[in-house]
Amino acid sequence: MTERQDTLLPAELVEAARRVIEANRAEGRKIAVAESCTGGLVAAALTEIPGSSDVLGSSFVTYSNEAKISLLGVSVEMIETFGAVSIAVAWAMARGALEKSGADLAVAITGVAGPGGGSEKKPVGTVVFGRAHKGADPEDIIADKRHFGDLGRGGVRLQAALCALELLMPGATLAEEP
Repeated sequence: MTERQDTLLPAELVEAARRVIEANRAEGRKIAVAESCTGGLVAAALTEIPGSSDVLGSSFVTYSNEAKISLLGVSVEMIETFGAVSIAVAWAMARGALEKSGADLAVAITGVAGPGGGSEKKPVGTVVFGRAHKGADPEDIIADKRHFGDLGRGGVRLQAALCALELLMPGATLAEEP
């Protein structure tokens, strides 16, 4: 008997989430996500997988700057200095999600999905990811910026969610920024 596909989400997103849940379950790890431009899409994909509560402990949708500040502890000064779509803010979001959730690993996503909101320095399709591990040195910033291009709002959000899921896999790496 084949498993019935009962989801509104794209199959590739659900399959990526299945890999994340299975791999982290095998490692005995709890994960958390902090999402801005994806608006909960990563958490939605993860929770499509039966038994995902063994692995996903918390999800934070911090779409506004105020939510990033109040829920994740991102500083006002950091947002004012670097902007919400920045390495600094993505890293602070990941650290905040890790600290607030007690997870072993947290990934954060912040970006410009479009169609508006882009700039010359941060065009539509710019997404920044942060990754934080329990017990890691908080001075070691692990974050990366990706330019997906103007794929349309849904396209940018899907690519960002797929990238975030890959970053939740054991052994995944991001570029380390100074």
